[in-house]
Amino acid sequence: MIAPPLIELESLSFSYTGSQSPVLDRINLTLQHQQQLGLIGPNGCGKTTLFHCIMGLLKPQSGSIRFKGNEISEVEDFFTLRKEIGMLFQDADDQLFSPTVIEDVAFGPLNLGARPKAALEVAHKTLTDLGLDHLEDRVTHHLSGGEKKLVSLATILSMQPRALFLDEPTNNLDPETRERLIDIIARLGLGFIIISHDYDFLAATCVDLAGMEAGRIVPADHSALHTHHHVHPHGTHPHKHGDH
Repeated sequence: MIAPPLIELESLSFSYTGSQSPVLDRINLTLQHQQQLGLIGPNGCGKTTLFHCIMGLLKPQSGSIRFKGNEISEVEDFFTLRKEIGMLFQDADDQLFSPTVIEDVAFGPLNLGARPKAALEVAHKTLTDLGLDHLEDRVTHHLSGGEKKLVSLATILSMQPRALFLDEPTNNLDPETRERLIDIIARLGLGFIIISHDYDFLAATCVDLAGMEAGRIVPADHSALHTHHHVHPHGTHPHKHGDH
C-alpha cells in the first residue's frame, strides 16, 4: 500500500482582513515523504503565508490541508503536525528567546515532554552534530547573524522532525555559513520545502522546484536547478546567486 503524501493542499485560499485580493489563490501543492522541494517567487507572492497556513499559524478561508492523508483544521491537529515538521523562520530572532543557546535548543524536547536531563542531552548532541557545541553557554542575543541562523536550525532538529520548512534560510548569511548550511541540509536526509531567492542554494539542496506567482503555484522546469549555467523559467522573478 502506497503511503499518502506528507502534505497535500487542495484549493487553499487565504486573504488578510481588508485585502481586496487573496494572498493565496486556490493553491494546490503536494509534498511527498523525503521530497526535497524548492519554492521560488517574487516578494509578496504569498510564500511565507503559505508556510504559516500549513503550520496552523494562519487560518485559510477555504480549501483543505491534509497531513499524511488526514485533513487537519483544528488546533490539536496542527500540534500533531508541528511535532513532525520543523519550520525555520526568516528572522532567527523570532525563533530564539531563551537566555542561552543550550536552553533554546533544549526547549523543544522539553515542550514535547522530555525530562530536563534528557532534553539537555538531546540539545547537547544536536549542537555537537552541527559543530555548534562551543556555543552552548553563549548568550543567544549576542551571537552573530549566521550563528543565530544555525542555532535556530538546531532548535528544530532537537525535536527530531520528519521534514523541514525553511523560509529564506540564506538571507544575510556570509559565504562560509551558507556553505555550512548546505552541508548540514545534505547530511540530514530529510524531506523539506525551501523558500529562497538564491537559485544556486536551491540547486545545491533541492531535487524539485516550483514557482509561485500572485498567490498561485506555477510549473517550474527542472533545468532551473543547475548551478550558474541554467535556464530561468521564472526569469522575471527577482533572484540571486550565492557568493563563491
